[in-house]
Amino acid sequence: MSYTVFDYARLKKFTEEVFLKMGCPSQHALMAADALVAADLRGIDSHGVARLSGYIRLWEAGRINANPTIRVLHQTPSTAVLDGDSGLGLVVAQEAMQIAIEKAKQVGTGWVSVQNSNHFGIAGYHAMMALQQDMIGMAMTNASPLVAPTFSSDKMLGTNPIAVAAPAGKQPPFVADLATTTAANGKLEILQRKGQGTPTGWVQDKEGAPCTDAHILKKGGALLPLGSDREHGSHKGYALGAVVDLFSALLSGANYAPWVPPFPAYVPMPTRQPGKGIGHFLGALRIDAFRTADEFKQSMDDWIEGFRNASPISEQEKVMVPGDPERIACDLRLAQGIPLEDSVAEDLRKVAAQFSLSLH
Repeated sequence: MSYTVFDYARLKKFTEEVFLKMGCPSQHALMAADALVAADLRGIDSHGVARLSGYIRLWEAGRINANPTIRVLHQTPSTAVLDGDSGLGLVVAQEAMQIAIEKAKQVGTGWVSVQNSNHFGIAGYHAMMALQQDMIGMAMTNASPLVAPTFSSDKMLGTNPIAVAAPAGKQPPFVADLATTTAANGKLEILQRKGQGTPTGWVQDKEGAPCTDAHILKKGGALLPLGSDREHGSHKGYALGAVVDLFSALLSGANYAPWVPPFPAYVPMPTRQPGKGIGHFLGALRIDAFRTADEFKQSMDDWIEGFRNASPISEQEKVMVPGDPERIACDLRLAQGIPLEDSVAEDLRKVAAQFSLSLH
């Protein structure tokens, strides 16, 4: 597998130009590009510009509104329900988190559930928005039904990620960003491009038998919940994915379970639509609503340092804190550029030609 290296600033500018060509207002194009390329910058290649052409196809199919009127449907001092008007989830989720932050400033916490949105990129990006305000951020979203619950062969849930970001003092922030499946669908897409199979425990075939075929979703198979099987705790991953569905969709009025709209534009929409679009859930907690921010961050430093100093089981692997791998990738890629698989780079060249843009 070979790669083409792109400068972060240029890749972000190109992505912004694409969203502008789609008809996004300038501020929305900038927000969407920043959120999308942040995934590549943090080493989460499955959710970065590799998905850009997917957003374009959704827009061409009329499933993404490039210039949405995002509005609050209902609110209290600490909560709100937002209608994303079929906008880019990359933008809608940021708008929702900003509302959550503003509510937290006023009353201590803010919680926003979102309906009628689309794929919002990496959950961690939105959770991390709260860090600048000395707040803890939370973000989650439901997604296309690709995951079979424990003991089932039916795809009933999405990869349904959860992210939590908490500030520290001298130490970098704690950032947990994880799918509630053993592996995210984007990891399968990376293996498909490499022509490789999956590790055992990632997927099952259409009869529910374990397999390692990275293309199995196209053959009726399913992703497995975090834990892979009942003996290894898949019922826990299944429960976490269900919790995300509850908060993201059942609270907001978005579609849920197997009726969440698929990300690939060529996949038919579900015949039943119990809600509107994809759902998200964003939250912000003002630390000084509980204790002083300085005290909390000192405790976070102590907590993080304790884990960093935990005895490793081998010299090859040191103990890391959630957010470390992404932070390390970010520093490296800012300095050396973002490596994109050649197949992804070629896809971007096609996008550049489609919109008469320069990629370099």
